Amino acid sequence: MKKKYLLLFFVLFSIVSNAQITGKIVDKDKNSLPFVNVYLHDTYNGTTTNDEGNYSIHIKKAGNYTIVFQYLGFKTIKKEVEIIKLPYKLDITLLEDALSLNEVEINSKENPANKIIRNAIKNRKKNKLKMANFTADFYSRGIFRVKNAPEKIMGQDLGDLGGGLDTTRTGVLYLSETISKITKSTTKFKEKIIASKVSGDDSGFSFNQASDVNFSFYDNTVDLGDKIISPIATNAFNYYRYNLVHSFYEEAHLVNKIKISPKKTTDNAFNGFIYIVEDSWQIYGLEVAISGKQIQQPVIDSLKLKQNYTFSSKNKLWSLFSQNIDFKAGMFGFNMNGKFTAVYSDYNFQPNFRQKTFTKEVLSFEDNANKKDSLFWKKLRPVPLTLEEVKDYKLKDSIKVIRKSKKYLDSIDLRQNKFKITNLLFGYNYSNTYKKWNLNVGSPILNSMFNTVQGWHTNMNITFSKQYVENPLTDTGRKQKLWVNTIIDYGFSDEQLRLSGSIKYRFNHINRPQIVISGGRKITQFNEENPISNLVNAVSSLFFERNYAKFYDKTFADIAYSNEVVNGIRLNTSITYEDRNPLFNTTNYVLLNRDAVIYSSNNPLAENDYTNGAIEEHQIYRFKIGARINFGQEYISYPDNKQTLYNFKNPMLVLNYTKGFSASDSKYNYDLVQAHLYQHFDIANKGSFAYNFTVGKFLSTDELSFADYQHFNGNQTHVKLNQSYTGYYYLLPYYDLSTDKAFASLNAQHHFNGYLLRKIPLLNKLQWKTVIGGKTLLTTDNKPYSEVSIGFDNIGFGKFRFLRVDYVKSYFNGAYNDGFVFGIGF
Repeated sequence: MKKKYLLLFFVLFSIVSNAQITGKIVDKDKNSLPFVNVYLHDTYNGTTTNDEGNYSIHIKKAGNYTIVFQYLGFKTIKKEVEIIKLPYKLDITLLEDALSLNEVEINSKENPANKIIRNAIKNRKKNKLKMANFTADFYSRGIFRVKNAPEKIMGQDLGDLGGGLDTTRTGVLYLSETISKITKSTTKFKEKIIASKVSGDDSGFSFNQASDVNFSFYDNTVDLGDKIISPIATNAFNYYRYNLVHSFYEEAHLVNKIKISPKKTTDNAFNGFIYIVEDSWQIYGLEVAISGKQIQQPVIDSLKLKQNYTFSSKNKLWSLFSQNIDFKAGMFGFNMNGKFTAVYSDYNFQPNFRQKTFTKEVLSFEDNANKKDSLFWKKLRPVPLTLEEVKDYKLKDSIKVIRKSKKYLDSIDLRQNKFKITNLLFGYNYSNTYKKWNLNVGSPILNSMFNTVQGWHTNMNITFSKQYVENPLTDTGRKQKLWVNTIIDYGFSDEQLRLSGSIKYRFNHINRPQIVISGGRKITQFNEENPISNLVNAVSSLFFERNYAKFYDKTFADIAYSNEVVNGIRLNTSITYEDRNPLFNTTNYVLLNRDAVIYSSNNPLAENDYTNGAIEEHQIYRFKIGARINFGQEYISYPDNKQTLYNFKNPMLVLNYTKGFSASDSKYNYDLVQAHLYQHFDIANKGSFAYNFTVGKFLSTDELSFADYQHFNGNQTHVKLNQSYTGYYYLLPYYDLSTDKAFASLNAQHHFNGYLLRKIPLLNKLQWKTVIGGKTLLTTDNKPYSEVSIGFDNIGFGKFRFLRVDYVKSYFNGAYNDGFVFGIGF
């Protein structure tokens, strides 16, 4: 009990000693009111109350002030105070608005709420433009809590999850704060983080970024993982019903509280309340909620969003002042809830933007942003900490030094490095966390596979990695990383041991220059992209006698280098020596014998030829040079790291040139040029569209080895275990259209993200998502190959929705073919 009182005293002391105006806000029944706007009248200087109703405002000097207390659903109070001495304490009791109209009669002509919303929609673009350009200060705090967390998931030990859990494994999982300056134009958004604090981690960076919670209801949609229709979107009446609850005056402004509800429970639309100011038709506030089912995010149970706006007589507009996001989520017995609180202040709606105000750097950090001490945070934190948050900071700050010590890290490693029977299935990992190195041995069960060339084979993967830090004591400065990998592959049927390995070294984490040296002996598919996974090929062979994967033997040595020379342009080059040999089937072993089917040969050019290989033994050198260009690439700059934002709303272009030279027979020498264009972008709330276009041509070829042909990612198994749906053909035989001449490939897909099926009764309860696609392949000397498809994603039950099924129809050389393809999707 003494500890609890001491903790309470610490909270109150930290508020009083660093904030000049403090207090607590309650309702008439003395219940604390969280998320109340508290600000100096006609300014953007203010705060919001925490979960316990406490607030604090920083002012520069004593004097006369008018303080506004604003809370949705309650009467706004303006309090004129004369502050002679600081700190100044001011507690407030708010009363619910008594002007409720209860139920508004709707006449036959016009629902009054509909009239208000029509005006808000009519003025939406104009009001959005008023707040299109500004600078502001931003504060955010995020907290994740877990209740009765499991000790293991799928056999993997979860540990103590940061040390903030009690004996029931309930408590704070994550707590962080951010103070930053944001700059926004009509199309650009930039943020510089001044201070970042993560509970228990003095070298970490908070991920509460202003850009991630930049939700504007003046846009037609709000992006919450799915595009949610705004209540004042152009097409809002297709999704919402409106009811005027009551109206009230905020000074001279008449504010209308309108209840919003989706027309269909499966629509991607909010329910709750929106407050619209009469005449200006601007947003005064929002209290809305949506379920995980509506946004088709099965992990999320519910999400609530609240926004408060304040009026500036100088700018003649209501601007976003505070925002609160509450969520509940869970899966695999792991149940979480959390909250993100944000406060905007010190707006400037007449910024003087220059040509270099906005660059591709959308987020950066001030020096030592994550090293600010507790005095800094007590002075500048606009929203007081709750008892729960103070306790978590105090607990994790007290143990973080211990948790970074060699003794503690070694003790954790000792426990986690113990061999368990499950390691046979998931692999074994040995770590020395203090010295930043790790050894991983792949699963002897899952790595062991079957093919008709080797029979059962080990394919054992062993990887060592180590990170080097410029300043080990502070874990700061330039970071480098080393990987050493080896693969031990023994075939029990062909009785061949093949060893290969690689050494990779990354020089820094900014532009990520890296060198890779590899070599050894291994078998490889003729298509280097390995379109048939080892698992799919093993199942197809053992159970259906369909050995689709075709291999050749390669002894090789390779050295490669890559580097981002400027933002968005990464160059890569390599030179390789290869000694290639044909391979043949050595086993006819099956688990289910089908009398009418036998294994095909390992020759993809002649499946019934068991004596001749697809290639002859030969040697060749290959030189490659290429560039990957991400147009408009944006990035985040950490002090010792650059994080590229791959959103693909702009195209990505890949250019490659390959030269085969000094072959043992000169007829195998060749030149190949290729270009690849990819883009993936959203189309409002109608889903997302992606295309993948590739074109290439062989130059100076005589008689090319089949190993160097251009092969295309086909599929004959009707199973798709990766998510690269625009990089594959659904029904194309793997090697039928391989070419040594010119080629072009175009794959396109539109994912409706539930847009279509939400509108169909009964089907909308399935929560499936419709996908359509089209693919075409052009090769010299062949007629075009094409496919069209329609499929359903998000198939499953409850929160387990990972399946996808596509129906595909193909056309080639005057013949049609069709079939179903089963895959995964997230």
